[in-house]
Order: sequence, then C-alpha cells, then structure tokens
Amino acid sequence: MPFLQRILYPNVKVSDSKLEKALLNKTILISGASFGIGRLLAEKSAFPNTNVLILGRTEEQLKEVCTIINQKGGNAQYFVGDLREKKTTKEFLDLIKNQNISVDVFVNNAGKSIRRSVYDSIDRFHDFTRTMDLNYYAPVELILSLLPCLSKKKGQIINISSIIVLFPSIPLWSAYQASKGAFHIWFKSIKPELNLRGVAANNIYLPLVKTRMIAPTQKFDKLPAMNPEQAMQIITNSIVKRNYNYKPWWTMVVKPLIFIFKRPFYKATIMNSK
Repeated sequence: MPFLQRILYPNVKVSDSKLEKALLNKTILISGASFGIGRLLAEKSAFPNTNVLILGRTEEQLKEVCTIINQKGGNAQYFVGDLREKKTTKEFLDLIKNQNISVDVFVNNAGKSIRRSVYDSIDRFHDFTRTMDLNYYAPVELILSLLPCLSKKKGQIINISSIIVLFPSIPLWSAYQASKGAFHIWFKSIKPELNLRGVAANNIYLPLVKTRMIAPTQKFDKLPAMNPEQAMQIITNSIVKRNYNYKPWWTMVVKPLIFIFKRPFYKATIMNSK
C-alpha cells in the first residue's frame, strides 16, 4: 500500500475468533452483498453457528457468496431484489415473517452514489428519487420492521455511511449527499431510543473505497482510496466492540478547511467536473 494510504487509512485488524464469538448463534443481515464490502463481510461471517442473510440485485453473485459460506461450514441464505422498488422491501419482509427469521445484526450497506451537476439532472428527476429510495426510504422501512426483534435480542444496527455527510454541502453531489444526509439525521435521532432498549447503533463513515460504486468516475482513479478489505475489517470491529464508530482521522482537519476556503473549493469542484 502506498505511504499516503497507510497514513490516511491505518489498518484495523479483527481476529476471526473474536468475530465468531460476537456472531455466535446469531443472524446477520447484510444489504448490498453481491459485490464489494458487503460480499467481503458476508464471506468473513462464515461460521458454523452463524446465520448469514444477504440482500442484493445480482443473483449469480449472491449464489456464489452463499456457496462459499456454506463450503466454509457456515449457513447462508440470499434474497434477490432491488431495494429501490418498494415491492422488494415488502417481499423480503414477508419472507422474514413467514420463515420466522429473527435478525440480531443488520448491516445497512446497500447504497447508490451519483456525482452529477444539477444542470445535467434537469430531465433526470429519477436521479433524486432513486437515491432517496435506496439510501433513505428502504433502510428506514427495514429498520422499522426489524426493531421489535432487534430490541428483544439486544441487537445491533450498523449504518455504512459516507464522510460526505460530515462536510458542508458539496457541488455535484446534491442527490447523493441529500439522501445519505437524510438517513444520517434520522439514524442519529433514533439512536438514543435504540440505546435505551439495548440496541447498539453504529455509524461507519467511509471515505472513497475502491469498489464498483466509484468506478464510473474516472477522476477518482488517481485519488488515494480505502481498500474494501480495510472497510470490511472496520465493520467487523464494530460488530465485536458494539460501541465502535468510525470516521477517518483527517475529516476533522478537512472540514474546517472547506469552510475557510469554500469559494475556491466549490469553484475547483465544479470546474473539475468538465
């Protein structure tokens, strides 16, 4: 790993034995598990006495993940669907109810990112509805339905968020930042209530991660991004410690700089999009 990346993203290592103990006789639900961070986390959770329930849009990949988990001696089940569609959420929640599945840990990992000028979205209202559906409405609906069992079992919700919600509003990211910010505020609002019921609520604020999500933006290729394996280890650390939240140390430095140099930063961001 290049020197800069080691400084920006120090490694977090969690032993398999500690993770296995934390997930012993539990069911972990992971959304967005077809690829990337979600898939790595699912495969990492392949323990004999852990049930892994994964959600995603690509059935071939989900089948492959389940096969890997089962071959390792774990127990896996998948559900195919697009959480941007309300029928997917309903069908999945019906499945949980009909099969009497009780979730202990929910990792809200599914997400949609858009980097686009508002002028390029004039005829693309769906840019905003789709991001809100996946990044806000779907996880809210899932959590509301899961709360009774999570509260009864003193479970855990881990929200895979983005550092973008910690910064001032940034040009070109209106759809993404608004949707992630909406869930960020909602989750922070309910966190005290969850904690009083014994439900751990954790936020993992990730920077750029080398996944399929950032692939369409070629400008990101030259930026130091976190490795998906590192992101996965950070999430496992939250599962083990329960009270562990994460944000890169340098966000505290960058945030005031954006305020101070707002105008040149905004101008450079917009000009760099052309």
